[in-house]
Amino acid sequence: MSDLLSPQSTPTTLDDALRAELIAFRRDLHRHPELGNQEVRTTAVIKDRLERAGLAPRVLDSGTGLVCDIRPEGAEGELLALRADIDALPIPDTKTVSYRSTVPGRAHACGHDVHSTVVLGAGLVLARLAADGRLARPVRLLFQPAEEVLPGGATDAIESRVLQGVGRILALHCDPKVEAGRIGLRTGAITSACDRIEIKLSGPGGHTARPQLTTDLVTAAAKVVTEVPALLARRVDTRAGLAVTWGRLQTGHAPNVIPQGAELSGTMRCLDLDTWRRAPDLVHAAVDEVATMWRAKSEIQYIRGVPPVVNDAVSAALLGDAMTARFGADSIEPTEQSLGGEDFSWYLEQVPGAMARLGVRPRGEAGATPRDIHQGDFDVDEHAISVGVDLLTAAALLS
Repeated sequence: MSDLLSPQSTPTTLDDALRAELIAFRRDLHRHPELGNQEVRTTAVIKDRLERAGLAPRVLDSGTGLVCDIRPEGAEGELLALRADIDALPIPDTKTVSYRSTVPGRAHACGHDVHSTVVLGAGLVLARLAADGRLARPVRLLFQPAEEVLPGGATDAIESRVLQGVGRILALHCDPKVEAGRIGLRTGAITSACDRIEIKLSGPGGHTARPQLTTDLVTAAAKVVTEVPALLARRVDTRAGLAVTWGRLQTGHAPNVIPQGAELSGTMRCLDLDTWRRAPDLVHAAVDEVATMWRAKSEIQYIRGVPPVVNDAVSAALLGDAMTARFGADSIEPTEQSLGGEDFSWYLEQVPGAMARLGVRPRGEAGATPRDIHQGDFDVDEHAISVGVDLLTAAALLS
């Protein structure tokens, strides 16, 4: 291991001034959250900071998000890409902090402000190292829009040629279950597939006194809610982890009128890539069977989301080696495959790569209930920003 990558010397890659600047940068993003494909201000402030560092970022064809290459003089070979997502969520920020969201009904409740800040910080450090002749491999910074919008902004980014010349791609995702200063790591699938299901049921309607003369659509909808997941659970290997969960059911307007229509929507999540590919046909068949049994007509819209994020062994080992070099082997903990979806998976359909879980739980709160992502009170221990920057910097140097 080189001196640059020893646990004692690596902290010098991120000085106190840059550490303070990055915390301020993250708080600025947190105050100004923007939804997917609307990240105009976010793109502009990232672009401005990279340009002030002497770099030449390119805004993506969609108009938001950007890529920026760091090419040391004389460096050859494929690019190592470091990816961050930049969009926020359509939920209110309920925290009482100085950097609370200033946009009603919008919040960085998934940590994308942290992801963006970490990749920006790593880029600034790597640009400095490249200028000093201490970076041997070209690196691409990728700030991707619309991760929260199915099927994910990654697909548009790929169409914008962000993977051209890339040989490997790495990413981090905030995890409130892991303490700041540590990461969760796993080889193989680390997230699940996630698709959306929209269903319309219809029937002639009628009086609740005579359900035998019509289609009891409320009961039909209730049966779809309960029986479709049960059917699917018996038609795939249980190890595939296929699960349908409903988020909306809407039908009827009066207590004595059987309605003519019902609408349901939910998600299909799956741990296994092959089963995910079969899922649309399985869901269609199960819904049709249950609806037909209750004499309802069904119209199904199955919206493809994202496949699982599958970490390849070499990329996961690179992240592990980099974390060990900077913080020691005990800073890494094994992590389970989650049922959350992440469009980082689309990049891994094209090139090898890996995602690690960046610990953001405040240190010393091991017994406390974590502030979960996608909740209005979500926040992070900002020490995680320095950890993420050092991790990605070390990974770029080791690669």
